[in-house]
Amino acid sequence: DKALFPRTADDYRSMNFRYTKGRVANILREKHSLELTDKTELTYDKLLIAVGAQALPLEVPGANLEGVLKLDHLDDAKRIIKQAHRGRTAVVVGGGITALELAEGLLARGMKVHYLLRGDRYWSNVLDEHESKIVEHRLIEEGVILHHHAEIIEITGKNGRVNGVRLLTGQTLKCDILAYAIGIRARTELAKQAGLAVDRGILVNEYLQTNDPDVYAAGDVAQAYDPMSGRSIIDSLWNPARDQGRVAGLNMAGKRMPYLKSAPFNVTRLAGLTTTIIGTVGRGRDDDLVTIARGDSETWRELPDATITQSGFDVNRVRVMVGERTLLGAIVIGDQKLSLPLEKIIGERMDITPIRERLLSSNACVADVIAEFWANIK
Repeated sequence: DKALFPRTADDYRSMNFRYTKGRVANILREKHSLELTDKTELTYDKLLIAVGAQALPLEVPGANLEGVLKLDHLDDAKRIIKQAHRGRTAVVVGGGITALELAEGLLARGMKVHYLLRGDRYWSNVLDEHESKIVEHRLIEEGVILHHHAEIIEITGKNGRVNGVRLLTGQTLKCDILAYAIGIRARTELAKQAGLAVDRGILVNEYLQTNDPDVYAAGDVAQAYDPMSGRSIIDSLWNPARDQGRVAGLNMAGKRMPYLKSAPFNVTRLAGLTTTIIGTVGRGRDDDLVTIARGDSETWRELPDATITQSGFDVNRVRVMVGERTLLGAIVIGDQKLSLPLEKIIGERMDITPIRERLLSSNACVADVIAEFWANIK
């Protein structure tokens, strides 16, 4: 608990904050005030909405049974740990990072784990086929039972508690726990009630203002313009949320500072493999982009100012998305010495024209080409 809530009410008061614990029921824009659920009103000059996102519900019959679990709040995590002690078999549903962590976490607590994937491979909108196979192979080695093209149509139970699932194929699986992570949705209810412009999130301009100039939004709830894609998107990552909060705060205090979105940067572990995802790496519509993937047996050369979070591993893989003059994205699995250089090259939109043809060459060691390019810059 302390790690998630490191500051106390006294800490906030020492920073000259007025700390109020409560829940907002309505934003009364015409009065520049907030109505709390206890009917208390708080007035504001500028308002920041940073209410985040929530887990999408699993909408199938039986989803309200005891033992059907999501990972959205601290209480959810405690509930999962408690339930894991009581059961022997778990079914996990979802195709992203959180679902994978659920599967591995339940396995680590001694449970037999069935992991259901709706498609033909893991995280297909981000990983390529080979990368998905790497992750799946490691999961199978750990003891996870994978099911592809698996879709739940009913959760069965007895005495109010889950005891199994029925799939679209007709197959049934017995289980004591069903854990799911099928995506998130921005918490836009308050904004909608207040008449603010909402799409998938709360729409904001480059200063993180909503259509009301005195109301701002930041974090998982904000839908901000992304110059790399040319669209307004929601960035559900820690770094953008932190940066947006800082920029919104400065603008609310009177400074005129635009939010300049950096390339997405996410470091995670997939089946024990440290994996860094930078920029655009998934399925895109731009036919001019070329995907170059190398690795598996390569050893990266030492790099100046390299960040090494994992090395000497049995899988070292790099994949880059090559645009006309810049790298649009990259994924690094295993040895992480290339992560920092690629973050800078992609984030600062460095001109890679001098190495583009070498990158596209079938004989090229992509890691060495990037390492040499980075060393020359340094």
